[in-house]
This record gives sequence, C-alpha cells and structure tokens, in this order.
Amino acid sequence: MSKPAILIVVENLPVPLDRRVWQESCALRDAGYEVVVICPKMRGYHAAYECLDGIHIYRHWISDEAGGLVGFLGEYASALIGETRLAWKAWRRHRFQVIHLCNPPDLLFAVAWPFKLLFGTRVIYDIHDVWPEFYEAKFQRRGLFYWAVRLAERLTYACADVALATNRSVQEVALTRGRLSPWEVFIVRTAPKISTGNVAPNPALRKGRRHLVGYVGVMGNADGVIHLIEAARHVVQTLGRTDVQFLLMGTGPEHERLVHQRDAWGLQAFVDLPGRVTNEFLFSALQTIDLGVACDPSNEYNDHCTMNKTLEYMAFGKPQVMFDVREGRYSAGDAALYVPENSSAALGEAIVRLLDDPAARERMGAVGLDRMRTELNWERSVEQLTRAYRVALDS
Repeated sequence: MSKPAILIVVENLPVPLDRRVWQESCALRDAGYEVVVICPKMRGYHAAYECLDGIHIYRHWISDEAGGLVGFLGEYASALIGETRLAWKAWRRHRFQVIHLCNPPDLLFAVAWPFKLLFGTRVIYDIHDVWPEFYEAKFQRRGLFYWAVRLAERLTYACADVALATNRSVQEVALTRGRLSPWEVFIVRTAPKISTGNVAPNPALRKGRRHLVGYVGVMGNADGVIHLIEAARHVVQTLGRTDVQFLLMGTGPEHERLVHQRDAWGLQAFVDLPGRVTNEFLFSALQTIDLGVACDPSNEYNDHCTMNKTLEYMAFGKPQVMFDVREGRYSAGDAALYVPENSSAALGEAIVRLLDDPAARERMGAVGLDRMRTELNWERSVEQLTRAYRVALDS
C-alpha cells in the first residue's frame, strides 16, 4: 500500500533553509507520509526540483522580497502564480491527500481551494505569523489593505480543516478570530532540533575582544535589528566599551540599509553583518557568544510570536536580552533579561549589565537549556503534528 502524499506550501523562505518547515517535513516523512514541498527560489536555493533526504522539493521564481507596499504586492503575486502552477504539477505526479499551508501570507487558500472543492483534499493551516498584526507592524498603519489582509485570514480559516499554532497566543487567535473548535487547533512549537554536543566554539569571531554578543534571524523592518545596531553604538561610543564585539547573522530586505547605517555610525570594527551564513558557521557562533539578543520591539504582532532566535540561544545554553514581548517571556522565562521599553539605549545598558555578571549568565543559560530539554523540545511538537494529521485525514 502506497504512503499517503502531502503537499506543504511555504512562501517566505526556501526549504531546507526554513528550519520549522524542514523539521516538519522530516517528521512527517518519518511518520510514513510522502512529503512534497513547494517553496520559492531564493537565498542560495535555486534548483527547480530536487529530492533531498526523500523529500520532493519544487521551487518557483519569486520577485524581490517585500520592502514596501509595491514590493509586498509584487512578491505575493509572483509567489501565488508559481505556487499554483507547481501545485497542479505536484498533483499530477503525487496525488496528495493533504495541503499544508504555511503563512505568511494568508493568500495560500487560493492555491488550496480548487483541490479541496474538486478532490476533497484536506487542508492544514500552519500559522507561523498572525498576518494582520504582521502587516500593521510592517507598514505602521491599517487602511484598506489591512482589512484586505483580515479578509484573507478569514478565508484561510474557512478553508482549513485543522490549524497548527506556534504558541498559546496564536492558538487563542485561531479559536476566537478563526472560529475553530479546540479539537481543530494544535500547538506545534518551533523548537530547534540541533545537536550541540560536537559543535566547537570559534574564538576568532571575537575579533580579539573579551565579549561577543550575537543575533540570528531575519532582517526586516518589523524585526528591530536597527535597535540592536543603535544599542551597539550606545555601548561602544557612549559607554566607551571597546571590549564588546557584535555578530549579527541573517539577511532580509533591510540588510543592505542596516550595513549602510552601521558604516555611517563608524561601527565597522565592532559590528559584523555577514548576511546569510551556513549552519556550521551559525552553530559555531552560537557556541561562542556570551549572550544573544532578541531585539524584536514590543507590539501587538511580536507579542504573538515565538522567535526562533530565542529558542536557538536557549538550545546552546546562552542567556539573552530581549524587549518584553509576551510569548518571548513565556518561552525564555528566567533565561532572559527583559527590557521594558522599546529603547535602544536601554537595550545596550541591559547587554552591558549582563556581560558584566558572569554568574547570572551561567545561571540563565542553564535555565534556558533545561527548558529546552524538558518543556519546549521538538519531540513534543512532533506528537502534536502527527496527531493533527490524523485528525485532518479522519475528518
């Protein structure tokens, strides 16, 4: 008997770079499903098709990542065209029984509806972000397009048989705004599955300085990386701390502007912005840093988000400094030092305070590592993921 096939559609990152989607894909493969993924060609992944570790990956062209409203619309329009074309191609080859939609954006219902109506394909809505709050944080306004985003979210919930929420805040949105029943919503946390035991630190990343502060993640205008660069400026130029090196890993639509701002402030020697890095580089850097920073500002959108970077710091036993966002506090608990206001100077002060307290860093790092092993580990999420699939297929 052939394995049931499933189609996962993700728009904002390629696979396997999108760690959540890749971990889900591998877990579902191990559970006996034939896994097919549609994703964009970007960030070094440009093969139109490849079969990687038994997972079929189809990639489509996409316009440049959104940096404004016009780019926002162009990116999603080109993605929908590519996703629709490849979904029909995947249908002819694999005859999938489930479509697994990974937002943002909440436009992927347009890809799924024909299969649901014509063939009874089940739909799973994987809520990576609450898109209306994401839109408002990105463009700092509501207006007509905001309400169009709300409509798209409603249509996606209407299309879905089951929803996956990254945390309790997103689950609450699915139950209230999404009008789903409790047995239709499953919490699948984005817990990193990283073997840290054989990862060696790289002292060269410190550039000869005593301390190394790290950041890893997307660099868009909703991610607050400019706050961290401003904090570095405060640490170096206002507080006179020349013993601190900053390593900011990742890329996104704001990366080039952030590099220019760093250079304009004369921080080239103290702030490294290498862009996208390999997993080997990333893991070695996480093993080396003294603390990590989650600089996502406190707002309605970020309050709903469990940031990958927060869990990755914890997986390596590193303390962190972050603005006081609700789900960030739930994840990190006593493994983080919280900054109550969206102030770059206050963020810099907190970084220095924690760097100067090695006992606190050691204690917080141990707390984070224990939480990852006992409460937030990926194995718990896999149980929820496979249960969600059983419910979707049996409904």
